[in-house]
Amino acid sequence: MMITPAGQRVHYRDHGGDGPPVVVLHSFLMDLSMWDRQVDAFRDGFRIIAVDERGHGETPADGPFGYWDVARDVLHLLDHLGVERAAVVGTSQGGFVALRMALLAPERVTALAVLGTSGEAEDPQVAEGYRQLAGIWAAQGPDSVIDAVAAICLGETDASAWTPKWRAVRGERFERIVGALVDRDGVLDRAGEITVPVLVLHGTADLAYPVARAEALVAALPKAEPLVTIDGGAHFLSVTNPDDVYPHLREFLDAHADGK
Repeated sequence: MMITPAGQRVHYRDHGGDGPPVVVLHSFLMDLSMWDRQVDAFRDGFRIIAVDERGHGETPADGPFGYWDVARDVLHLLDHLGVERAAVVGTSQGGFVALRMALLAPERVTALAVLGTSGEAEDPQVAEGYRQLAGIWAAQGPDSVIDAVAAICLGETDASAWTPKWRAVRGERFERIVGALVDRDGVLDRAGEITVPVLVLHGTADLAYPVARAEALVAALPKAEPLVTIDGGAHFLSVTNPDDVYPHLREFLDAHADGK
């Protein structure tokens, strides 16, 4: 556990290694264990640092927050670990945070890879739908909507390893993580400021964001690689399609993680 200068506790796992550091950031409702398969696959060439973002896993959310706050948390973690620069990989919400890290401290980020993410604010109709879902979750309990959430996030992938953790997220904690999601600002208009190499991957069966969101992000980023689409891939792509994602991430990180 690390504590930021502002007093925010941040749980993380530094998997060690002598290669270039790579920070991995999880999706909404998930935690750092989301990346376990990638850790096993990448630990031979990289130092993988996995983070529980605010309100997730073992990192608390003691008040309302936004993804800029989470980005600052991760930058403070790099300070804590003595890491000057790192590549950052994020799925969905993790991608929101990764983009903001690159905007806050461009000198600290060597490369970005984002999966199933968007540079835009949440669509107002979608945001209202999420608020209604959150209201049902709070009033009736998660079991009434958890299957719908699993379908959006994981498609047809078995969600049984995750749903017990989701059921435990209640009360103010749930309200705060939903608030960060639906009230986030857009950063697409600032994407031109991100001048490091970026890999964007997106599933064709993503129920949260259409492929057009990924296309817009690639078009706005000066050093984006060609968009990689994973046929049939769901929203939490790094969980649902790890074998499809791996070769693209590996090639990209091998080429760019060290920032040279």
